[in-house]
Amino acid sequence: MRIKSLMNSKKVVAGDGVHLRELVNPVNDEGFTGHYSLAEGILLAGKVSKRHRMKTHELYFVVDGTAVIHIAKEEAVIQQGDAVEVPPGAVQWIDNSEGSEPFVFLCIVDPAWRPEDEEILE
Repeated sequence: MRIKSLMNSKKVVAGDGVHLRELVNPVNDEGFTGHYSLAEGILLAGKVSKRHRMKTHELYFVVDGTAVIHIAKEEAVIQQGDAVEVPPGAVQWIDNSEGSEPFVFLCIVDPAWRPEDEEILE
């Protein structure tokens, strides 16, 4: 049985400006046999992430807060309990500029996140 605590995961600021703590990734996590990665993302209140695109599939699950997500030419308000799929190659960003609280979400990337699969557009 493998158990890993988010509280023991290293905090980083991603290229798009989102604060991340990666929970599992087979690239960095010896013994993890899945082909996906899982991370917690936090976009601080009053912030907008940078426009970017991934070569991989992503699925966001909102843990706390409300923000506007932009995917390709669409936008939607998402909030706690919502899940949203981001298809490969879609330009995306999250807008929490009107928020007074951090926007917290989980992100599954399939196949697992690698730096070379992400392109920052700003």
